[in-house]
Amino acid sequence: MSFLDKDLHTQRLIGLDDQAPSPASVEVLPADAGDDGMIAGGAYDGASRHDREVALWHPPVNSADGDILFDKELIDSRAKDVVRNDSYVSGASKTLQDNIVGAMFFLNSKPNWKYLGLDETWAQEFQEEVETKFTLTAESPNNWLDASRKKTFSEFIRMAVGVHLFTGETLVTAEWIRQADRPYNTAVQMVDTDRLSTPPGMIESRFLRAGVSKDRYGAPVGYHIQQTHPQDWTSLERYTWKYIPTRKPWGRMQVIHIFEELRPDQSRGVSAMVTALSEMRMTKSFRKIVLQNAVVNATYAASIESDMPTETIYQILGSNNLTGAEVSKMLEAYASGYLGSLDKYIGSKGMAIDGVKIPHFFPGTRLNLRPAGQGGPLGTEFESSLLRYIAANLGLTYEQLSKDFSDTNYSGHRAAMAETWKSMQSKKKSIADRLATHIFHLWLEEAISRGDIESLPRRAPNFWEGLNREAYGNCEWVGASRGQVDELKETQAAALRIRNGLSTYEDELSRLGKDWRQVFEQQERERRVMSDRGLVLQADNMLNAASGDPREVSEDE
Repeated sequence: MSFLDKDLHTQRLIGLDDQAPSPASVEVLPADAGDDGMIAGGAYDGASRHDREVALWHPPVNSADGDILFDKELIDSRAKDVVRNDSYVSGASKTLQDNIVGAMFFLNSKPNWKYLGLDETWAQEFQEEVETKFTLTAESPNNWLDASRKKTFSEFIRMAVGVHLFTGETLVTAEWIRQADRPYNTAVQMVDTDRLSTPPGMIESRFLRAGVSKDRYGAPVGYHIQQTHPQDWTSLERYTWKYIPTRKPWGRMQVIHIFEELRPDQSRGVSAMVTALSEMRMTKSFRKIVLQNAVVNATYAASIESDMPTETIYQILGSNNLTGAEVSKMLEAYASGYLGSLDKYIGSKGMAIDGVKIPHFFPGTRLNLRPAGQGGPLGTEFESSLLRYIAANLGLTYEQLSKDFSDTNYSGHRAAMAETWKSMQSKKKSIADRLATHIFHLWLEEAISRGDIESLPRRAPNFWEGLNREAYGNCEWVGASRGQVDELKETQAAALRIRNGLSTYEDELSRLGKDWRQVFEQQERERRVMSDRGLVLQADNMLNAASGDPREVSEDE
């Protein structure tokens, strides 16, 4: 078939000729009909088969699980090792936790009273009661919500964010602990993702992948969790698995498995930092080698050099026909004589002026003082470029990763923080908020079933019907403060947004990591105490905030 015939044939297939082909009239091309096209390449340069840069580039075509599961154990172990041993990456993990969760993760309950058919007054009462009781339980030093009794709720969420960084997933089980001293039986347990695996003897299929059992739509219906870590050689329980259904028959969550699904039909998560593991490893090796070089350079403070070569010394000593032992003996005698003569020449205590010693050597001998070892290119553009690459992968700025703010101006830092804030908010929503909401729903279900929520009317809608669970448990979470580079300018901007109806106190205070209700209650208490004591410290500066001109006033004004 000629190129012209092929062109006409293609036009018929895609309907570019005058008459569209019928199914019976479509001609089937022979198997080798596309060879010319294969040689020439497609319309995309990335599909070229003769370009030197991509000619040998043939990545495998696998499913999402095919790309991840075979290498997951290795990439997870490498990611964990980097977090453990690389100071920059370890610091980045803490930075993510500080910027997403902060010191405390506040519940901001927002029940959907319209869906429930109740009024706004009830919503406010329910809101305040639920927030108070949940926070008392969650942040208690007795760590009621942590099944291991080691972490408060906020610390638990911080840990989940950190684990998600190097494994790409977070696995939590809901527990029901019956103890007399517990205010609630609900608790949650963080599970090492290494323990999630398919038990021996079970064949993996589309319904079972890497310990996750699925239905025909791909929804997880249960998890196979190893009783202990697979490398816990001291426990025989590592040979046993426990199957935990995703939910109870009435819908209560039993397993919370959070990961970012990059492709359809993906069963397990993979860390985003995997793409930069090579650069992280090389950066650490680079720093280590440079520092070792600096230490070696600083090891020797000085060296003595002589213009007289070794061969000349041998000739002077007449060692041409001597054995090695005889030469060594003569060299020792020469060295002893040299040092003795040097001591006589300089004096046993050496020459000094005002207490400063002045070394004096035989003619032809020089003393070279060695400068302190230099740090090499550490901190230069080469290392900075590597750190910028890693920072981009982790969703941080170079300054946040390196803690180097020496070359940053206000505008550049603000722009970088705005981009980082988007990344942090995305991670907060998909990881921290999602996990925290699941835990809150578990607690709220028990609290309502026990009758502990006094603000609920007698004939309140059933928690387990329809979307009532979501309506009662609708909430937001106040995490870390966004941070302020220039407090005056940013406070003025916040005041202007509120005054012009572009924002609310709730939104602006959440940027500072504060609960607006607690702030207002505290302000009310302070004003009441000030009024009782007759204190007038300053006028309301709300109108002056935009101009940046707060002022002190006296009682006479």
